[in-house]
Amino acid sequence: MTYTPTPTPQREQSIRVPVLWGLAFGAIQAASPLALWWLDQATVQSLLLTLIAAVYIGFAVADGRPKVIAVECTIAGAFVLLAAAGVTGSAWLLVVGYAGHGLKGFWQERRHYVANTRWWPPICAAVAWLVAVVLATEIVVGVGFHY
Repeated sequence: MTYTPTPTPQREQSIRVPVLWGLAFGAIQAASPLALWWLDQATVQSLLLTLIAAVYIGFAVADGRPKVIAVECTIAGAFVLLAAAGVTGSAWLLVVGYAGHGLKGFWQERRHYVANTRWWPPICAAVAWLVAVVLATEIVVGVGFHY
C-alpha cells in the first residue's frame, strides 16, 4: 500500500499561492520609494496606485463585455483621481486608495465579475492591503510623504 496525501481543497490551493505572491510584491511596492529616493513617497505610491488601475482596464478589455469595460474604466478612473489627489494632498488618500483596491480585489475574487482573472484578484488584494497597512503605520509614526 502506498500512502497518498490528502489533497488540500482546490479553493484553498488556488488562493494561497497568489496571496503569498501578493504579499511579496506588496512588500516590494511598500519599499519602492526607497529605490526612487528623488521623488516624494506620495508621488511614488500614487504612480503605483495608478498603474494598478490600468490593470483593471486591461482585464476588462480582455473580458470583452461592454458593461464590464465601462464599469472597470469607471473604477480605474476613481482610483486615478484618488491617486492624483494623494500626490499633494493627505497621505490618508493613498491609504484609502489602496484599501479600496484591496476591497475591489476581494470582491472580484468572490464574484468573478471580470472573466479569466483567477489569480489576479487575490494577488491584488494582498498587495493593496499590505501597502495600505504600511502607509497607515508610517503616517501614524510621523513619516513625511512630501518634501
